[in-house]
This record gives sequence, C-alpha cells and structure tokens, in this order.
Amino acid sequence: MASIKPNISVQYGEDVTVIAFTDEKILEESDIRGLQNSISSVIEQTEGIKLVMDFGSVKFLSSAVLGLLIRISKRVYEGGGQLALCSIDPKILQIFKITRLTNIFDIYDDIESATKGLTESD
Repeated sequence: MASIKPNISVQYGEDVTVIAFTDEKILEESDIRGLQNSISSVIEQTEGIKLVMDFGSVKFLSSAVLGLLIRISKRVYEGGGQLALCSIDPKILQIFKITRLTNIFDIYDDIESATKGLTESD
C-alpha cells in the first residue's frame, strides 16, 4: 500500500480502490485541503472508480470532513463510479446518522463487506 501525504494510503485492487485514512484525527483545514487534492487525484486516475474509504484509524474529525466527503461523492458519481465508506468509529457514525449522511453514503462495517457491496452491485 503506497502512503501518500497527507494522511492516506491507497491500495489499487483489480476491481476496487481502497483509500485508508491513516491519522487518528482529521481536524486541520490544511490537512482537509490536502486530503481533497490527494483523493481527487486518485479518482481522476480511474474512470468509473469503485472506491472504498476506510475510516478504521479515525477517532476524531471536523465537520469540514463531512463536506469533503460530499464533494468526493459528487465527483465519484459524476464519473460513473461508486463509493462506500467503512470502519467508521461508533461516535463518528452517530454524527453521520444525526446529519442524515447515512442516507447519502453506503456504510459498511469493514473493508471486505464494502468491497463485496461494490462488486456485487454491477
């Protein structure tokens, strides 16, 4: 898995690309801008990308990250791709529920189920 600054690692699979957030906290605006640039470059490399975003390491995030996720999902879907989120800390998942983002995103317990969810939806 290649490590990209800031704060993500990317694994390119045969069918699915996995972006894993490697920091426990995603709070700083500069980090969020960097994430947007890094993730955008991954999305642009594959038309119709099937993307899993793994939050397994994340324990804290700012509300700006939620906006980033919405922008990312828009780019993925406009490019004919699919997006799934996984391994979200229960406290963070509660924020997704309160803000009704669970209605927008497909959220899975782990990478395996997210990958399966994307590949079975063909």
